[in-house]
Amino acid sequence: METPNAVAALAALAQDNRLDIFRLLVEAGPEGMAAGQVADKLGLAPNTLTFHFDRLRFAGLVTVRREGRSMIYAARFEAMNDLVSFLTENCCQGSQEKCAPAAICKPTGVRHEAVSRARRR
Repeated sequence: METPNAVAALAALAQDNRLDIFRLLVEAGPEGMAAGQVADKLGLAPNTLTFHFDRLRFAGLVTVRREGRSMIYAARFEAMNDLVSFLTENCCQGSQEKCAPAAICKPTGVRHEAVSRARRR
């Protein structure tokens, strides 16, 4: 990943709602999720959601496809992995050990607080 792309991706993810959206799409896997489902799960208004999806698409982090009347959004896992690789290469001098303990953290199943709150509704 080139520096401008990394900056755009990090800027897009630096906003709470967009980070929640991206995390939800990552959890949904490669098949993605309909925009309406994302709105329901996160409690976001459709016009707000469209704005955030556009930012994530511009940053290259999500794709969109039409299925009937639904817009299906999906995380671009290649872009996510490229961003992690870029950060490891440029911030850890290419060595995960220099970024420890963050680079060796394993997923705990703990979800971002806003996603958890939205799912409790």
